[in-house]
Amino acid sequence: MDSLKSEKNRSLEVATEIDNGVSLRHADDMLLAQLGYKSEFKREFSLIETVAFAFSIMGVIASVSSTLTFGLESGGHVGMVFGWLIPSLFVLTVALSMAELTSAMPTSAGLYYFAAKLAPNEYSALASWITGWANITGQTTLVCSIDFTCAQMITTAVSVASDGSIVLSSGATYGILLAILFSHGIVCSAATSILARLNIFYVLINVGTTIAAIIALLVISDNKVSTRDAFTLFENNTGWSNNGWAFILAFTAPMWTLTGYDSAAHISEEVAGAARAAPIAILVGVGATAGLGWILLIVVSFVTPSISNLLSSDLPLPMGQVFLDVLGKKGMLAIWSLIIVVQYVTGAAQGVDASRVVFAFSRDNALPGSRWWKQINPYTQTPVNAVWLVMLVAGICGVLGFSVTALNSLAGSAVIGLYTSYTFPIFLSVIGGRDKITPGPFTLGRFSKPIGWIAVAWVCFITIMLLFPPGSSTTGSDMNYAVVIMGAVFVFATAWWILSAKEWFHGPIKNVDGVDIEEKDVSVGESVEGKQSVS
Repeated sequence: MDSLKSEKNRSLEVATEIDNGVSLRHADDMLLAQLGYKSEFKREFSLIETVAFAFSIMGVIASVSSTLTFGLESGGHVGMVFGWLIPSLFVLTVALSMAELTSAMPTSAGLYYFAAKLAPNEYSALASWITGWANITGQTTLVCSIDFTCAQMITTAVSVASDGSIVLSSGATYGILLAILFSHGIVCSAATSILARLNIFYVLINVGTTIAAIIALLVISDNKVSTRDAFTLFENNTGWSNNGWAFILAFTAPMWTLTGYDSAAHISEEVAGAARAAPIAILVGVGATAGLGWILLIVVSFVTPSISNLLSSDLPLPMGQVFLDVLGKKGMLAIWSLIIVVQYVTGAAQGVDASRVVFAFSRDNALPGSRWWKQINPYTQTPVNAVWLVMLVAGICGVLGFSVTALNSLAGSAVIGLYTSYTFPIFLSVIGGRDKITPGPFTLGRFSKPIGWIAVAWVCFITIMLLFPPGSSTTGSDMNYAVVIMGAVFVFATAWWILSAKEWFHGPIKNVDGVDIEEKDVSVGESVEGKQSVS
């Protein structure tokens, strides 16, 4: 009897979990319908997997390895440590504001949908158009930037393994980039259930490699600088005479790293309990990446006795020289191989994110050839066409990699495009747009406007900074081409709007009649409570 009773209890528990899961997804779909869209994805991402996705897309150890040069040049030890900390604190204000908006409007359209709903009615379509194009530009260029850096990491490993006898050309590096993009196209075309599970692996390899690098550098290094030097020694290697401005240029590194966390919004139509899970993923992803990155950079500062030696290294990425100096050839190759894997999975996660933005913008007929890019593959239930469009555009952008200056400008363009799209909806919210929406489970309450204004002011400042050249005297070969890249997109999008789009683009297009969630058997509040049983 006891065994029969126990079996019945287990059956009841399973049935309850299934019912809660179904109710939760039903509430998600009704909220999405209220926002104007029918559910086209399977909700396979749990809370943990959503957090893992947002964290993995920033790839802390790989991103720090990719951007170490900025801190080294712009302040040396001070640039590495405080050039990371200060921007990270301001980025948190952007993340908080974005999390609040995502909680209220969890849709794959994300930022350009937010802009449309928050703007005055007469400017709704234009606000959506500007935000959408800025985000699309940032998303696709970021895919290229991440994957090109992955290719550079591979060439660094080849150079170290051959003791410098093999130095791959720019053409070979570009070929590696194309191979990486092709493989990412295959990975990103997979079903949502597979992508969700892969993110658990992504976060394990990401965190594990970062911790391993921190421990290895601390334990093995026998040539550490003093605590005073690690935190206060300043060296200006930028070419700018003003030390304050030179230090500010170090902010580029964390700004490039702390991007892509809007991914939690873009996959929200694939998330169970999205109104709660997506904002949590944004905040945990940014906080964990900023914290781990800062600890890693403090360690690197301690084990770097000579900034000038690192900057004069023949390796494409100075971080490779740090590991080589401390760990030796075998140790460096071991940890570097793991970092390459981290960078690879970061690119894969970013590819998924970018494809969802392309899909959503195409669903509203805002891209050339939208009828192709908004199609959902009947087998995988994912936007496969959009995935391959992203990889194609990223491959074309990769041609800029034949010039180091142009490649750095591409990275700057990614940051400018993404943060412009992040901040425009926040700006619309603080000037009155917030009153037009119903807050979700995560809300900043009375702190919403102050935090929002700080976020807007910070992004305005950082955008101007990212347009400056690396040195005070600039020629055509070493200028910052971010203004050219962003300018070209702006001119194209503006011309299309004036000549055509303003006549037919009216913002997000509803493809389902809205429903009143309160009239249904499951409310948004219940979906938040039911989330516990799913994750």
